[in-house]
Amino acid sequence: MRENFTAMLIRVVIDNVLSFGQQKEFHLLPSPRLRTLSSHIYTIGGIELLKLSAIYGANGAGKSNLVRAIAFLKELVLTERIPLAFKKTPFKFQEQPQNSLQTLAIEFVQEDVAFYYGIGIRNQIIVTEELYVSGLGKREDELIFERNTDADGRCSLQFSAAFERIPKNQTLKELLLEEFIKNDKPILQLIANRENEALQLAKKAFRWFKDSLVLIDPDVHASALPHQIDVDGQLAKFANQFIQGMSLGIQKIETLKIDAAQMIHNTGLPEKLVNALSEADNKMLGLWSGNKETVLVEENGTIWAKELQLQHLGGQAMLVDFDADEESDGTMRLLDFIPAFKGLTEMPKVYIIDEMERSLHPLLVKELVKKFSLDEQTKGQLIFTTHESNLLDQSLLRQDEIWFAEKDAQGCTDLYALSAFKEHKSIDIQKGYLSGRYGSIPFLGNLHDLNWHDYAHQK
Repeated sequence: MRENFTAMLIRVVIDNVLSFGQQKEFHLLPSPRLRTLSSHIYTIGGIELLKLSAIYGANGAGKSNLVRAIAFLKELVLTERIPLAFKKTPFKFQEQPQNSLQTLAIEFVQEDVAFYYGIGIRNQIIVTEELYVSGLGKREDELIFERNTDADGRCSLQFSAAFERIPKNQTLKELLLEEFIKNDKPILQLIANRENEALQLAKKAFRWFKDSLVLIDPDVHASALPHQIDVDGQLAKFANQFIQGMSLGIQKIETLKIDAAQMIHNTGLPEKLVNALSEADNKMLGLWSGNKETVLVEENGTIWAKELQLQHLGGQAMLVDFDADEESDGTMRLLDFIPAFKGLTEMPKVYIIDEMERSLHPLLVKELVKKFSLDEQTKGQLIFTTHESNLLDQSLLRQDEIWFAEKDAQGCTDLYALSAFKEHKSIDIQKGYLSGRYGSIPFLGNLHDLNWHDYAHQK
């Protein structure tokens, strides 16, 4: 078991969001009956948590909707507004879906404190929002704040007893209600930005969403990777070891630096993009063309254009440089994972990857998971959705780390762990999964009735 990890996901609860028509829960709590892969268990403040989880399901079963729901919650907290796309998220197989309450809640650990944060939304109005120090089922939860909106749109706010008993805090509470709290905006960040001593725990909770929760979509690239590899020697070392270990014939990854003025002259790069650099965050601007990112960054008064260059080994030991846009989608997907897997080994963060196997060979995906699974020095949590059955190997994943998403007859997504089946540790779970033993696979029973030739001859 591993001790002293400070940022973890415990559980997620979803109700009436996307395909979750009924309340469902996903969690990383180990099954007490399992004794395999004990190094996969982190211990934080008396609670045990798993470091890894793989979520399986047929296309359309809802596994990606779990990731989307968590992404909605993060966006809601960080932007202080309900995401525009959230308007379309109520479960649609119900009467008047827009008028029904939607619930998102998450339990997590940040800096050795367990928190519970939940929000209820109806018709783009925040009906409830609450933050507690979680008692983890062993003691009562401790209120940090709770806000409610009644049927007439009036908002009420309640804080901890420690906050409420100080007279001057009533003035702050009234100011928040009158001037700052809007019924369509979450208030976690607003509360976290207060310097009031009784509200300091809210800062920790907010930092989990801001700094400790990382979501990687199938089409999202690692941001400013050419610059990161250029300025971070440890990342460059990790990147080269990582890519060499994948046996792709790539011997070296490095950053090609070109004076931006020269690039404008040589390639016709619009000068207005260089001028836009002064308005960009961190004096950095990323430009994408296919698989290639050009990062414009100002360093010591000079504007540089940085791009990745990969050195391949060919016949007769010939080394040849390739630009990123000459690489395959699979190679670029691996490069996008470099910051995440370095972070997983070094930092107590939560990385959630949707469709991890996208563009990757099954053996490469298995090697990625294997490296993380068998490394006993990791510090982060890895959660990913996948179709890749080669990972269903009990030497890599515990039964309680394997989850399934499946839709019922009402179109609702159900979530359940393999550990619910109480399989023996020696059983071939890949074979069982592919045979439909655990559900969560496509139903193909009527495909044999499809006569391709009839369609081919129709005019």
